[in-house]
Amino acid sequence: MSDIISIVPPLVQASIRMAVPLMLTALGAVACENSGVVNIGLEGSMLCGAFAAVVATYFSGNPWLGLLAAVSIGILLGLLYALFCVTFRANQIVIGLGVNMLGSGGTTFLLQAIFGVAGISPQVKQLPTLSIPVVRDIPLVGVIVGEHNVMVYLALCLVFLIHVLLFHTPIGLHMRAVGQQPEAADTAGIDVFRIRYLGYMLSGALAALGGAYLSIGQLNFFAINMTDGRGFIALAANVFGKWMPFGVFGATAFFGFTDALRMRLLQVNIAPQFIQMIPFVVTLLVLMGFIGGAVSPAALGKPYSKE
Repeated sequence: MSDIISIVPPLVQASIRMAVPLMLTALGAVACENSGVVNIGLEGSMLCGAFAAVVATYFSGNPWLGLLAAVSIGILLGLLYALFCVTFRANQIVIGLGVNMLGSGGTTFLLQAIFGVAGISPQVKQLPTLSIPVVRDIPLVGVIVGEHNVMVYLALCLVFLIHVLLFHTPIGLHMRAVGQQPEAADTAGIDVFRIRYLGYMLSGALAALGGAYLSIGQLNFFAINMTDGRGFIALAANVFGKWMPFGVFGATAFFGFTDALRMRLLQVNIAPQFIQMIPFVVTLLVLMGFIGGAVSPAALGKPYSKE
């Protein structure tokens, strides 16, 4: 029993760390899809954010500037996505796939062009780790939440902030109205295009933050395709969480646990190929079991035109 008790706190701590990139990216999906537009390009935005964070940190020596660079590139990708899908009414799925290919191929090319390497970038400074006085000294609890990278606490704060934005501000009311009935929202004087642009920009910024956490929070370098499908798992977490910030928090905590368990099982004498499959198998099982009960915003994925 004592062995189990000693294992649980580190496993929960690891689950929190693993959940953060999913949480940030899934919150982006929440903001985007509540305004009625789909962002399939979260994986590409994560990769671009991770790469931009490392490049800016490498040349400036300041990881906070790296974080700012990641958010900036995420917003730019969101604007590009919105230009095609909101203004030109292109297919949102196709454009998202294009963003993913841009993220994967573009970062691979730029890694070689900027650093002259083909796999992993040079190491850079990480964002700092915070240690909370008093909390860190509490048995068990201190191990779990007393000391983490600053982005872990940022992600937890953003869960509350996105909830407040969506459900306690006029902008959030407008986003949800546009996601449900854009024609009625337009009649009421809400700028549907502007709100959907905002949704894409938020989703791009948050997904890029998720990528930056991987490269300068959890690690201190960029590796090719280091997001490893997390953008797609974040989309599933958004559905599992029923397009709600706190629902996404619970869903990503669950997926983070499966990821932490996978890392733990890699130490066991089991074929690693099967262990690597765990998060994706769990994602499929969750979607098979819960997607039928999930009700998306009524206008999700439907281009809007004033004509």
